[in-house]
Amino acid sequence: MKDLLQHVEPMIPALRRYARALLREQAAADDLVQDCLEKVITYWDSRRSHADTRSWVFAILHNLAMTALRRQAGARGLHVAIEDVAESLSARATQEDALHYRDLMSALETLPAEQRSVLLLVSVEDMSYADAARVLDIPIGTVMSRLSRARDRLLKIMEGGTPATAPGPAQKAALRRVK
Repeated sequence: MKDLLQHVEPMIPALRRYARALLREQAAADDLVQDCLEKVITYWDSRRSHADTRSWVFAILHNLAMTALRRQAGARGLHVAIEDVAESLSARATQEDALHYRDLMSALETLPAEQRSVLLLVSVEDMSYADAARVLDIPIGTVMSRLSRARDRLLKIMEGGTPATAPGPAQKAALRRVK
């Protein structure tokens, strides 16, 4: 039990961050982390001792999140607390950083779940491609291609275009002179 605390406890902030990014709701993310930790405690003795603990725990969290998202998609829409809505309507973003952050979060939400998961694991949680591949149970090549597509798509969105309609170098309209 001592080694469980030693290995898992430092991961809790990263687990919460990843869960919040996936579910976009603080209460649901905290519940998800709690469920994940229960499974980790339950199956701690049956895990492969040579396996990477961090990847194993993140894989449990990811699988629980995907199950929750599938269940939620079949149910009603995303729950938004009234306090969150009132706060976002009453407070204006006055700084450029806040606007940039909002745009980035909106752009992240437009990414497909597969690309968003890979981008969050590699960029935010600083996992290696191999660790992310183990968490998502996909080949490393798939991680790299999804990450590349996610970064390209995110860049296009942040530059003002949409992924499908962002003009390429050959598609840019020429300027006209109006007299």
